[in-house]
Amino acid sequence: MQENSDETEEGRRPSSALRAPSPRERGEGEDIAIIGGGIIGICAATYLAEAGRNVTIFDRTGICEETSSGNAAAFAFTDVLPLAHKGMIRQLPKWLADPLGPLSIPPAYLPKLLPWLVRFWRAGRGDRYETSLAAQAAMMRLAEAEWMGLLDRSGTRPMLREDGSLELYESEAEFHASLSGWAARERYGIGFSHVDGADLAALQPGLSPRFIKGTFVPGWKTVADPRLLGKAVWAHAERLGARFGHARVERIEAGADGATIVLADGTTRRANQLVIAAGAWSHLLARDVGEHIPLETERGYNTTLPVSAFDVKRQLIFSGHGFVITPLETGVR
Repeated sequence: MQENSDETEEGRRPSSALRAPSPRERGEGEDIAIIGGGIIGICAATYLAEAGRNVTIFDRTGICEETSSGNAAAFAFTDVLPLAHKGMIRQLPKWLADPLGPLSIPPAYLPKLLPWLVRFWRAGRGDRYETSLAAQAAMMRLAEAEWMGLLDRSGTRPMLREDGSLELYESEAEFHASLSGWAARERYGIGFSHVDGADLAALQPGLSPRFIKGTFVPGWKTVADPRLLGKAVWAHAERLGARFGHARVERIEAGADGATIVLADGTTRRANQLVIAAGAWSHLLARDVGEHIPLETERGYNTTLPVSAFDVKRQLIFSGHGFVITPLETGVR
């Protein structure tokens, strides 16, 4: 991993002679500190910078260099089904027994994971389904509107791809098992069409005949490359005065007038307000200040092949196997 190397034009930065000195420049520490330079951290920083706040991101590697670099590049605005209701608990034994399956849990970790699994199971109760679905759909509508605005303001809209997605099924049973989920999406105005035969082949030529049906979602969006998009959004935040600190955060401490951030080299930074956006490590940092967040992580893996490897027209979703294929500007992931 390398430190962020994006350059910004000094001529586009606010002149120090035309703005009030920041709390850091006055020797008072940071105004707002964000721990984590992934997509969540940089979006929070961008909104705060647009609102005129002085904000600094701390990250151990760089801007969008870790999880936000290697993801599937999708804006999953139409994926409104609550995760706990997707039949994951029922599939757990099968996945654990499959060495090539999407889930692996070390046996020694199961006792620690059990409380979270119980909460997850309870969240998937049938009487909570409609409430969870409505909340998820509302959040996705808001996320889409906010992201489209952010892409326009940051000049990154050309990096958006609106080719839709194609979910593939290998049997009639697999297809029919998906229908209740599509009916739920339809209730919230999400467009889709089930396809087979020539229509399926036209959406993605060269498919194996084992895929007998598909569902095309025209509103599904992807990006040219998630790492490049993140860095481009961050460049917009930098032009508004946001700053980056290349440092590993060891712990945080709460005080009456803000938070103290203890870095790996032993130095400290003080912030009036703090945002924790450290992904899988967020709950560990939150615990330092007495917040116990029931967070567990699903590790993802990716392989990016050359652009010429396959002629993939849009994101292909293999839900039965737990993976997707996305055509990027920089390769086939």
